[in-house]
Amino acid sequence: MLFIMVSLSFLSACTDFLTEDLKGSFSSETFYKNDKQAMQAVNGVYHAIAFTRFDNALWVIGDIASDDAVKGGNPGDQAEITYIDEFTADANNGILSNYWIYTYEAIARANNVIANVPEVPMDEALKNRIIGEAKFIRAYSYFNLVNTFGRVPLKLFPQLSQEAIHVPLSEVSDIYFQIEKDLTEAVGGLPVTYNSSDIGRVTRGAALAMLGKVSLYQGKWTEAIGYFHQVEALGLYRLLPQYADNFNMANENSAESIFEIQHLTNQNPFTGSALNQWFAPPQEGGYYFNAPTQSLVDAFEKNDAGEVDPRLDASIGRDGQPWLNGELFSAGWSPTGFLTKKHQQPLSEISSSLKGDGDLNYIYMRYADLLLMKAEAFSETSNADSAKANLNKVRQRARASYNGTPPDDLLQDVTTSDNNELKTAIRNERRVELAQEFHRYFDLMRWGKTVAETALGPDFNYETKRYLPIPQAEIDANQAINP
Repeated sequence: MLFIMVSLSFLSACTDFLTEDLKGSFSSETFYKNDKQAMQAVNGVYHAIAFTRFDNALWVIGDIASDDAVKGGNPGDQAEITYIDEFTADANNGILSNYWIYTYEAIARANNVIANVPEVPMDEALKNRIIGEAKFIRAYSYFNLVNTFGRVPLKLFPQLSQEAIHVPLSEVSDIYFQIEKDLTEAVGGLPVTYNSSDIGRVTRGAALAMLGKVSLYQGKWTEAIGYFHQVEALGLYRLLPQYADNFNMANENSAESIFEIQHLTNQNPFTGSALNQWFAPPQEGGYYFNAPTQSLVDAFEKNDAGEVDPRLDASIGRDGQPWLNGELFSAGWSPTGFLTKKHQQPLSEISSSLKGDGDLNYIYMRYADLLLMKAEAFSETSNADSAKANLNKVRQRARASYNGTPPDDLLQDVTTSDNNELKTAIRNERRVELAQEFHRYFDLMRWGKTVAETALGPDFNYETKRYLPIPQAEIDANQAINP
């Protein structure tokens, strides 16, 4: 990983100040000399998007700000999360400020790679791949920022000059344009697959899938379908037979995983997942945050005999049901009576003393997600048959995950051709299929005012709360931002 230490000198004479460009004590001129250093630099970009620290609060925004979860934990612990959950967070919220800094650190590292690697004497295919990886991660980071804060500074160059540091807010449409540009350019340089030593790096399929997602978020339905078809044409991705297999160590980087953020325990520098500890119950050394709501639990289908969608108990710990270590879950472990099972490992893999150094990866995009996005795009273009075909693939896998012979009246195929009913079915399927995977808030926001306000209740006003406030520290430091 590459850290560039910088200092800013000001020379004064009476009331005049001379501002000089930043100079690095380990400068790009002395570092980017060969392919090994280029690879070290892009590895640092990957590290900057991992869940190694609490600062990467994507789960706070994606889950807790939605109707799927509340803060959990001790009432006074990380109280600023509650303000985000209740839509009262202001520009001084520390969670948002730290997330902003964390995400822009990833962008800064990507910018250094994109600016400097083109001049490194090395194999051209490897060079293009490394640049493509950095452009993907920059696009991913800006995608998260624009959907969290709306207008943000679009910083595209190394932070070595005043012009590169003090950047005004860009319009949302311009940010999306840059995201699409980065992803499109990345596609050509990224490989379809990697050898075993490089598994987990960004692939061409990941870039195409991300282009599809970016198109979907902008309502460009036909373009989204086209990108999803290109991903499927690669012939690499499929649903795992059992839903729960997506969330254990044995199936990391599986055929269902399109883009997965890597973690590895017991490393120096630290590369483990902190999510394992943030979400675990107290008796395992955890902080029991991101506690699922009754509303989320109720979203999973149940038949008249009380048998439930098997994804519920694969996703959420609930009273009297088996927990990760074989014991029965107790509702007293959580203020809501529920905890997420995803992102956690049993004590046989990670002991309570090492709980914050897990090695379970975070899957940002799965093939099931792609199928549901494709179903949504087809429904928006009034192609009900294709929408149902993709939706029902996900439901059929869920049904096949039932322990034993599934009941006839559970998880039946969706057959309606009414477009409003179909949209509702797809949206609820996303909620349960992707439960606690940090997507729900962003889905609600892109579905618009009526959906968001209905789900989040009377305290949420779409016009005023759609985007979270830009941190005051950025407003104070960035001279190009007009308050």
